[in-house]
Amino acid sequence: MAKLRSRRSALIIIGLFLVMIVLSMVSLSVGSVSIPMKDVFRSLIGQNMGSSELILWNFRLPRILAAILVGAALAVSGALLQGVIRNPLASPDILGVTGGASAAAVAFMTLFTSYSIHWIPVVAMVGALLAVLINYTLAWKRGVSTYRLVLIGIGLSTALGALTMFLLISGPAYLAAQVLNWMTGSIYGTSWKYVQIIFPWIAVFIPFSYVYAKELTIQTLGEATAMGLGSRLQVTRVIVLLYSVALAGAAVGVAGMISFLGLMAPHIARKLVGNSYSLIIPVAAFTGAILLLLADLAGRMLFMPLDIPAGVFTAGIGAPFFLYLLFKRKPIR
Repeated sequence: MAKLRSRRSALIIIGLFLVMIVLSMVSLSVGSVSIPMKDVFRSLIGQNMGSSELILWNFRLPRILAAILVGAALAVSGALLQGVIRNPLASPDILGVTGGASAAAVAFMTLFTSYSIHWIPVVAMVGALLAVLINYTLAWKRGVSTYRLVLIGIGLSTALGALTMFLLISGPAYLAAQVLNWMTGSIYGTSWKYVQIIFPWIAVFIPFSYVYAKELTIQTLGEATAMGLGSRLQVTRVIVLLYSVALAGAAVGVAGMISFLGLMAPHIARKLVGNSYSLIIPVAAFTGAILLLLADLAGRMLFMPLDIPAGVFTAGIGAPFFLYLLFKRKPIR
């Protein structure tokens, strides 16, 4: 039975990887300028294709890689939060993580216009960390209650949203459209520099998160059971929260507010492979990447020549999903 379950999980991971590759190839091929799939393959293996080469390598490929990295980062961040808080409604959006990252990034863009925008991911991570520290401090009472984390996070997200709008209104008028587009959640115009900025964070913190997969699986059994099995509950909670913050902050710094992706992907992963975090983490990463690739592809193709931010589609799907969970799902035990 265990072998069958293991084989099924491996097939799911391979299947998701192949779906991600197929979606990436389709995204490279379609757009305002269509490129035949054979030309896409020829360009990827190094054969010069003229103007198609410029479109593929300078515009579409970095955008697709950014979608994969941002989607994986938000999905794993959400999975870590749901595991450590043991609440299916937990996500970077709800706990104030993305709110803190967004407020810090908007403050940087409006108040420090002379600095390079390549600092935005770092600033966003600092903002996300400060938001979590405030949330964690306010929720502390001889330990941290998961319910207090969620409730304070909702209030903190609302306050940070108000602060972000104040910064936007009080900032330079010429930045308003750019900042609003970024806040909606978009990977439009993503260059290789942004891919280079986010890649090290993904390459470090997703494997580091996997180290705590067993601890997270144990903690889903409940605090008393986890402590009885020797789990270092508070230490693990702090470390995993920091990993989640780093991943979400890096993603927000590159793509803005991609709403509900960190909520949906872990649930889909849990439905596919169960409650073992050694499987949830990689499956959630691939699922998040696929969801964001689909949202970006829909934004590019459905309303041409307009390019709709991917965050519009994730929010449109995620909001009903959140309501469904709110009324139908039980907390993770």
